[in-house]
Amino acid sequence: MKVEVRSLCAGYGAKLVLDSVNMEIPAHGIVTLLGPNGCGKSTLLKNIGRILTPRAGEVLLDGRAVSRYDTGELARRMAILPQLHHASGELTVEELVAYGRFPHRRAGHFSGTHDRDAIDRALRMTRMEPLRKRSIPSLSGGERQRAWIAMTLAQEPELLLLDEPTTFLDVCCQFEIIEMIRELNRDFGITVIMVLHDLNLAVRCSNELVMLRNRTVRYAGTPAELMKPEILRDIFEIEAEFFTGKDGLPYCMPTASARKDA
Repeated sequence: MKVEVRSLCAGYGAKLVLDSVNMEIPAHGIVTLLGPNGCGKSTLLKNIGRILTPRAGEVLLDGRAVSRYDTGELARRMAILPQLHHASGELTVEELVAYGRFPHRRAGHFSGTHDRDAIDRALRMTRMEPLRKRSIPSLSGGERQRAWIAMTLAQEPELLLLDEPTTFLDVCCQFEIIEMIRELNRDFGITVIMVLHDLNLAVRCSNELVMLRNRTVRYAGTPAELMKPEILRDIFEIEAEFFTGKDGLPYCMPTASARKDA
């Protein structure tokens, strides 16, 4: 699914968080939104997902304004996983993943075989099949995050929006989540837009990086184009050393603050 953001202005109450944001994301890619705290990354994701309504401008999905999508159709084509999520009681992994089929219900009932196949496929894709009968509270942090991602995949979306999917996870779990997202994109062509704070994870998995600061998009391009000293200094106010990984991608190690008041 292709995503276009045109002259988007958005905020909360009297506070303007995004001002005249323009962005185009091709279908089947992985794009990561980066920037300092409070720059509007999550707000932009919520406007794309129609959780928030923009003050001005518009978001287009496959050339059609997101505001013109019927709620059911939008839920069948797009899935969003926010930063914070909670499963009540002793809900099992399988029961949680089944919630992803609700947009596909007809007259309040599941369609049977196709729904079951979609749930089974989502569990396999996220390597959660062996844990399908476990309760959500009994899972580790990484397992819990994979269960929530499985729920979004059960929707069979064309577009997946992820807000900080690696937050609160240890380094190994972060890597596993990122690798799983890459596999889902590669094997099923799902367009992924996500928010991350880890620059190197973003470089590893993204076709394109979008960097925000001062309420707008400051830079957009490939990791090779944006992983530059002057760009990271401008966006994150850091000094960094750069190196090329075995995969040929540009990575960095922050070495000092570049804030003028630091």
